[in-house]
Amino acid sequence: MGLSHFDKSGNAVMVDISGKAQTQRIAQATGKIYVGNEIMTHIKEQAIGKGDVLGVARIAGIMAVKRTPDIVPLCHSIPISRAEIDFELLTDNAIAATCTVKTEGKTGAEMEALHGVSIALLTIYDMCKAVDKNMHLEEIHLVKKTGGKSGTFEYAKKD
Repeated sequence: MGLSHFDKSGNAVMVDISGKAQTQRIAQATGKIYVGNEIMTHIKEQAIGKGDVLGVARIAGIMAVKRTPDIVPLCHSIPISRAEIDFELLTDNAIAATCTVKTEGKTGAEMEALHGVSIALLTIYDMCKAVDKNMHLEEIHLVKKTGGKSGTFEYAKKD
């Protein structure tokens, strides 16, 4: 199967979706940021000087979902029906973020979900870097997507 974002001459193009049917599409992406003990304690106690870290990161992630085609050059602008960011504080000093995006359209919402989770995690980094810059992001990936011609996809970790 060829790459869909290139024409026969190898030029980058936006995929033509004009002949595709409108369907309900849902995409979910996840990722983690690993932080130190001090940052995790500050987040739990809402004691970071810049404010509610997870609240701000949630809003940043939702804003990122809506702005995806402004950042990813060949991404279509889609009508967002729902964008949600959830966080889970894990015992290994990681914060897991999950972004779920729902649309009814001719193309999926995978890029929006991946962009939303990435920006949510980067916002946590930005808000906490004054305490400790020793943080890292991992495992950003699409978890699941439904709808469209290709049907359902569920992530399967590869060795």
